[in-house]
Amino acid sequence: MPPTDSAPPGAADSAAPHFAGGDSATTAATDSSTGTVVSAAPGSATVVSGTRPSDADTDGEDTDGVDADGEDPEDTLDLHLPPEFLALRAMEDAADTAVPLAHGDRRDQVTDGGLRDRLTGGDLLDHLADWGPATTAAGEFRLLPVRLDRDLPLISRWMNDPAVAAFWELAGPAEVTEAHLAAQLGGDGRSVPCLGVLDGTPMSYWELYRADLDPLARHYPARLHDTGIHLLLGGVADRGRGLGGTLLRAVADLVLDRRPACTRVVAEPDVRNVPSLAAFLAAGFRYSAEVDLPGKRAALMVRDRSLRHLM
Repeated sequence: MPPTDSAPPGAADSAAPHFAGGDSATTAATDSSTGTVVSAAPGSATVVSGTRPSDADTDGEDTDGVDADGEDPEDTLDLHLPPEFLALRAMEDAADTAVPLAHGDRRDQVTDGGLRDRLTGGDLLDHLADWGPATTAAGEFRLLPVRLDRDLPLISRWMNDPAVAAFWELAGPAEVTEAHLAAQLGGDGRSVPCLGVLDGTPMSYWELYRADLDPLARHYPARLHDTGIHLLLGGVADRGRGLGGTLLRAVADLVLDRRPACTRVVAEPDVRNVPSLAAFLAAGFRYSAEVDLPGKRAALMVRDRSLRHLM
């Protein structure tokens, strides 16, 4: 569901990568409803249908599907949600209703404390900041976790490109993008926003998240540790030349290499976004199914650990 200038190879290893302005037009990859969510739509072929990732995670209640007994039929389905998802939701529900204690409130103790660490190993995405670079045909690529003070102007400019805004719906003043980023940065680590840095130049925006702990898990047979991706490329020059597929493959390989418990990387681009589907297929993803998500019909794209050297 990339910027213009680039530094010499190896510059990505330096303490401070060169943050070039680059072209603000971008390729949008967005979807948080299913594992790896990436929607890379190069150039004018970009399909501008679809919604930003968070639309699959709305808090509003939908009463359209309520039956005569006042029950939502979906509640009766056997969804087989992962035990880890259910455990974390139970902790969050307990935190919402608990009475604050003298030395800090219940939420801190439940959602940030030892129980969550025992369930998740202490980091939901296996210390993404330490994953290191990947060598690709396009150069050395690395994921750099976002810092608001450093990265907000660049990401906000990308979000205001019309092609990107059609997918992400984050156009407007910088505060709009800031709120979207802050929600992830202030969360429990199940979604990590990153800059994609190619040969020292920030040129794309990524969100890696635990698809099995996301509302997306209600729409497909999720497995424990399924990892999702959202992506947008920041520059016009980086679209339409196969770069999206190259970087998608590199990031999927990073996930599988750095997250031993993860067996699949998933994505859910809009079925009408043909360029995005082509990028995923080029990156070794398979077209697993079509699923109806809030605001769109999506293609469930899956990159399997067991097939990674065959596709």
